[in-house]
Amino acid sequence: MNISKNLKKSDLIKNYTNNGFSTEEASAEIDFAIEILTGLTPKDLIIGIMPSPSDLQKLEAVIEKRLKTREPLAQILGYAYFMGKKFEVTKETLIPRPETELLVKKAVEIIKNNDFKMVLDIGTGTGCIACMIAKLTPAQVIGIDISNEALKTALNNAMHLDLMNRALFRKSDLFSKIRPEEKFDMIVSNPPYIPLSQKEGLQIEVKDFEPASALFTADEKGLEFYEKITKQCAPYLKENGFLLFEAGENQACEIKDIMTESGFKNIEILKDVSGKDRIISGQKG
Repeated sequence: MNISKNLKKSDLIKNYTNNGFSTEEASAEIDFAIEILTGLTPKDLIIGIMPSPSDLQKLEAVIEKRLKTREPLAQILGYAYFMGKKFEVTKETLIPRPETELLVKKAVEIIKNNDFKMVLDIGTGTGCIACMIAKLTPAQVIGIDISNEALKTALNNAMHLDLMNRALFRKSDLFSKIRPEEKFDMIVSNPPYIPLSQKEGLQIEVKDFEPASALFTADEKGLEFYEKITKQCAPYLKENGFLLFEAGENQACEIKDIMTESGFKNIEILKDVSGKDRIISGQKG
């Protein structure tokens, strides 16, 4: 693949579409790669500001790797955008997704309406949920994960966002390292929710490159972690505190049932931009 020194985006899009990508996906990925590698925005390119020859070579190498291996662009570049902020990602962390922004927005709304001070984020990964809640509210957030690499990445992201002492991180298998005296106004989680039996039906980018521990469950419905968190959270969640989840496709109603059986009230299900039930929130009874 050759990129001219004038960087014709149409040529790059053609390379993508020739490899099975849609024009929209190609355009978004190219803009993202150019901005991360060169600092230039689509508007800069429109008015004629061009990357340096060395930056063009880097861009060429990145796109070639992306199209040849199908490795997610965020992993190749080491960054992804979430709610307008740049987050470091690694092969040990789930790449932040737009659907999760809805989870954060709902959490922020509840925190502000109730003047909440303490939030627990279970399975924090890159720390994107914990960091953005801390960024957008007065609450302090503790993010927990079982992966040392994920915790390191989350801490780096908190530092870059100037959130030291606002977003904190700890190694814990669910509530195993949460102290009995620690009580939270809100517990939020985007847990693994894909049954392992569905792995082969996923995109190559997901099944071959993203961490299995952040994706897959041992049960056949993908409800394993919703059940564990809901049933174990009572000692750590304040009375009238909130529990929020992101859900996989067709799981929301069963998660609602799990929460109802555990005594949660005012349970609400929110749809994402595609009209799919995506966020479940409930209040401790």
